[in-house]
Amino acid sequence: MASTFPIQPVTRFAGESEPMKRPKEFTCFSYDENHEFHLGDQSLKWYYPPTLGADLSRGYESFAKHDDSQDEHLDSLLKAIAAYEKEQSKPIDAHIVTWRGMMTKIMAAPFDDRDGFEMNATLYRGCIFIEENHEYKEKSRKTQAAQSSGWKNPIPQEVMQYWGYKFETLSTIPRPWGETSREYIENRDEEIVNNKEQYCSVVRTGIGKTVLCLGGEVDAIWDSKPASGPINWVELKTTAVINTDRDMDNFERKLLKFWIQSFLLGVPKIIVGFRSKDGLLIKTQEIETASIPTTIQKRGRANWDGNTCINFANAFLTFLRETITEEGVWRIRRLARSSHIEVFQTEEVGHGSIVSEEFMNSRIMLDIQQRKSQLQALSQPEPEPEPEPEPEVA
Repeated sequence: MASTFPIQPVTRFAGESEPMKRPKEFTCFSYDENHEFHLGDQSLKWYYPPTLGADLSRGYESFAKHDDSQDEHLDSLLKAIAAYEKEQSKPIDAHIVTWRGMMTKIMAAPFDDRDGFEMNATLYRGCIFIEENHEYKEKSRKTQAAQSSGWKNPIPQEVMQYWGYKFETLSTIPRPWGETSREYIENRDEEIVNNKEQYCSVVRTGIGKTVLCLGGEVDAIWDSKPASGPINWVELKTTAVINTDRDMDNFERKLLKFWIQSFLLGVPKIIVGFRSKDGLLIKTQEIETASIPTTIQKRGRANWDGNTCINFANAFLTFLRETITEEGVWRIRRLARSSHIEVFQTEEVGHGSIVSEEFMNSRIMLDIQQRKSQLQALSQPEPEPEPEPEPEVA
């Protein structure tokens, strides 16, 4: 039997937002050019302005595209968390662990009902782990491919999807600019675009009383990573040049996802590349993430509200924690255009493949280590009491 969480009316989530914990990176990992996992920041990129007028279609034929048809679950995120827990000798304190993309879908739900979503979840040691339902993702992809068979645009959809990756390649360098040759900077247009290589940040954040551990890709950094405090990350996005009110409405709807994605990982700056209809880079614009909701509200035709997104997410996560209270595999489903989200159990025991054996074994080893440390502390002889001082003789 499914439990349902109503999305409408969204007005009940309006008003001052619930408190939000500032996202703080506590670990990271990288995928290399072959999409192989590595702990650390070896795939970190630095932002450097692209050359305007560049053709974003150039190099499509040699695109080194990641094949994401295999279900990778949460494995890489859990590897990074397990390594951090081993180093700290204790487990993280999150209520929910998931990819940033899953939380983006949830936060956007009050204002984005065009596409549905399905996620798998499981409760393990008091924490809910959430992943995308890969079967649903592949089915949706095939449906979209069938619908696009009548695509009338002279530029194929695959090439238009490539434009975003090309913009990232044109806007990043592998080392700080002072350590990068002028030749490399000026010839980025010749670089093979490879979306297998990624830097992923893992942050601790929270909405209301729910503590979240989120992992997500970060496109670039503005300067350098400080030892502590906020990091000047940069998110890179592309969109069509705005010429009409309709174009502006479409852009503001895009800003909903742009804002949520950056907000959740603590990315302070978004750089948007505006392109022509045939994929030429016309201009770039820097947008401060924190300013986006206010800017949207100042425009008379506001399509969404940031506080409503936060309050909705807070209420839904509370509902989720009250619903998923036992092990097994659960489904979180929102049908396209639906006014509610369903949560129901699909398997009564186990964790499916959501939580990897490797991660569970790591937790067991962590338990053993903690017990050893406790026993060692108990076996230490108590210190001899200090002798009472001799009373003074008058």
